[in-house]
Amino acid sequence: MSERDWELVGAPNARELGGLVGLDGRRVRPGVLIRTPALGRLTDEDLPVLAKLGPACVVDLRDRSEMTLGPPDRLPPGTRVVHLPVHDAEHPVFTYVSAVLLGHDPGVYAALAEQGTPAAMAAIYRWFVTGESARASFSAAVRLAAEAENLPLVYHCTAGKDRTGWLTVLLLSALGVDEAAIREDYLANNRLSESLREVLLEAMRRRQPALDVAAVRPVLEVREEYLDAAYAEVRRVHGSFGAYLRDGLGVTDEVLAALRTNLLE
Repeated sequence: MSERDWELVGAPNARELGGLVGLDGRRVRPGVLIRTPALGRLTDEDLPVLAKLGPACVVDLRDRSEMTLGPPDRLPPGTRVVHLPVHDAEHPVFTYVSAVLLGHDPGVYAALAEQGTPAAMAAIYRWFVTGESARASFSAAVRLAAEAENLPLVYHCTAGKDRTGWLTVLLLSALGVDEAAIREDYLANNRLSESLREVLLEAMRRRQPALDVAAVRPVLEVREEYLDAAYAEVRRVHGSFGAYLRDGLGVTDEVLAALRTNLLE
């Protein structure tokens, strides 16, 4: 991957995917795929940096209920925004995270407490693969990325690590990027967001002295076991990633060809 020559202070784990080696040794074009967290906390100094990246389209994977909890995205004027929510209101992980961030007592969520947060996170990743609404939104996002008029494409959820991470897996896999390189980009989130994660945990401790940090930390990190759970679900349901793209997400040969034409050098 090419060295990043820009940064967003208010979105420390934002990065573009240019330089990764895809199909037939062709590299992902610089500056066309940019993954970020929610952009409501960008600083004034970040705004010209984002404008220079020149996003034609922003895909927002958050549910409307999540969007009301934080400040609205700060975007260049005229940027097209497409909302494709990947959210399950009934799943304990989403409920738990919202409760923690709102200062509610997470101890009331007995189902999650019994399951454990790492296991619950792995379950969410399996749901990314099989959940009907998740498949619909991820499919639509992949198709948007295949259209030249939407490039450069910025895409994000709230933290920019799980839903954003899985969409990155989808796009890079479709482009023929090696799984080891995809995994390396996925895990980079922990290094890039370490300082912010510790600030969040400290704020939570102050708000709730009895908070079980060991239960919270797994939802603020990415872990190989989460990604492995999704890959295993792909194999269980579809047999291969190619079949998942085709049968699970409806990514046709024409869409694949457009992705590779527009996103690979």
